[in-house]
Amino acid sequence: MVPQFRSGSQTTSSTSQSVINETITSYQYRTGYSYAASGHNIKAETGYINPTATTQSTQTVGGVNFSWTSPNLETVPRWQILTDGAAFSIQETLITPGLDTVTNITRTITTSTTSETTSTFGQ
Repeated sequence: MVPQFRSGSQTTSSTSQSVINETITSYQYRTGYSYAASGHNIKAETGYINPTATTQSTQTVGGVNFSWTSPNLETVPRWQILTDGAAFSIQETLITPGLDTVTNITRTITTSTTSETTSTFGQ
């Protein structure tokens, strides 16, 4: 006996998945400097309140060229107390050029694809 099919169908399904692990590292560089001073009962002895810029430097890191300007530390203001014996305060902040922040981003991207094929046949 031979089976005889008059009609039918066949379904085929396939699934694939890909996983991408990605790491991004970003470096931010400060290319200049920042100087700030505040206080009370003081004055700049030198007559100026900001250091002058000194020579510009250049550096290459990871194939990236960058340059920066640094302050001349000999020209940072010198301060004197206005009223001897009285309370005084002074706060100086000098932020120099160079590496500022490093940001690391790590992520995983998962992609899944499903394909389904149905074949119908008849006589």
